[in-house]
Amino acid sequence: MRPAYRTPLLASLLALVCASALWAAYDWFQGRYLRAFSEHTAVFSGDPLRLPAELAGPGAIRLVHFWDPACPCNVGNQQHLSELVERYVPQGIEFYAVQKPGSHGQLPATLSRLKTINVLPGAEQIPASPAVAIWDRSGNLAYFGPYSEGLTCNSNNSFIEPILQALSEGRAVSATHTLAIGCYCPWPVDVK
Repeated sequence: MRPAYRTPLLASLLALVCASALWAAYDWFQGRYLRAFSEHTAVFSGDPLRLPAELAGPGAIRLVHFWDPACPCNVGNQQHLSELVERYVPQGIEFYAVQKPGSHGQLPATLSRLKTINVLPGAEQIPASPAVAIWDRSGNLAYFGPYSEGLTCNSNNSFIEPILQALSEGRAVSATHTLAIGCYCPWPVDVK
């Protein structure tokens, strides 16, 4: 082979190897974390969720964030959740967090304003996280499901802002059965 062709050939080969590696990484991520929020859409429902007795009943609008410290999908919504807290806490909306049972970790400092709920009745039945449940001022579950559809969550693709806006304006919302494709980790809880 002549030297003049060696450099472009090596550069092309290197580009092909890099492109193959990127495709393999993307395919692995998509296969592992991009999945339906609920694999059993006909059966899945937020209806079993109940606020603990001390939070149940009429009061402020309450948002409960379900999260698993080991789930890489949390990174995609934590900045958005921080923005929600900054925007809606001054309006009187209360934010809570439920960590996957048996997991260890803590929310980032930017989410330190979320109050912890150790046990939320019905949480063992949620299919995946990150997820969110929102109760209206009457204490009724208004929304349960994912924050958004897709790999990341922001104000442009979020389901949450329109729900909080409607509830803040006194409009009724009932969206407790949802289906979305995005980055979610399974939330299996072994019952023993």
